Amino acid sequence: MRLARVLAPVLLSVALAAPAAADVDLPPVDTDVDYQLGGAKAMPAHVGILVRDRRVAAADGRYNVCYVNGFQTQPDERRFWKKRMRLVLRLDGRPVVDEAWGEWLLDLRTKAKRRALARIVGRWTERCAADGFDGVEYDNLDSFTRSHGLLTRRHAIAFARLLVRRAHAADLAVGQKNLAGFDGSTIGFDFAVAEECARYRECRRYVASYGRRVLVIEYRKRDFRRACRKHADELAIVLRDRDLTPAGVHRWC
Repeated sequence: MRLARVLAPVLLSVALAAPAAADVDLPPVDTDVDYQLGGAKAMPAHVGILVRDRRVAAADGRYNVCYVNGFQTQPDERRFWKKRMRLVLRLDGRPVVDEAWGEWLLDLRTKAKRRALARIVGRWTERCAADGFDGVEYDNLDSFTRSHGLLTRRHAIAFARLLVRRAHAADLAVGQKNLAGFDGSTIGFDFAVAEECARYRECRRYVASYGRRVLVIEYRKRDFRRACRKHADELAIVLRDRDLTPAGVHRWC
């Protein structure tokens, strides 16, 4: 009895810490993927997985992944975030910017702010589910690396846990985006979206966590060829133009 009394709180804490099981449909294997953030386009039958922005309709008869910028703002949504500046990361009173994309970083430093942000991103996620998407990818898990030391890996992972729970509650599978080497399956991520993993020799890191459920997007022909040479038998791989335009490059292994 004494041992049971000692173990009970320990077992309870482990159960609470573990990601909740989710009844979700995982991305299929043995099919191709297209990455359509710049606009939707009809695809041939061999493309079974489509990734589209949350504001674009899902496609009938395909596995649809909803793109949500979970850790940074979209450049065209500054009006929305200006009304919520307390949730935007600032340095010397000015928003911290991801210069490559002109996106503001979200402020993940406190539990209260993470919860407030999870409510906002969670509503977008629920809309993805209502619109017929099967999964969601949360972009910029690695935003802390661009935060001038204001954010930490711990902040990012704590926020990611909240987003994973919101997605699973909406019956969506959840894709890890960025931060190769972090095993996101330990906090409930179900698959990975890996941009340029062949270029940066990161594909195997994602495979170690997600097996064949890694969606690979390359933007340079030589990297695409490398990805096909090494992973064509196991992963869905697409070559796209960097602007991801409907009329741009779409090639598969």
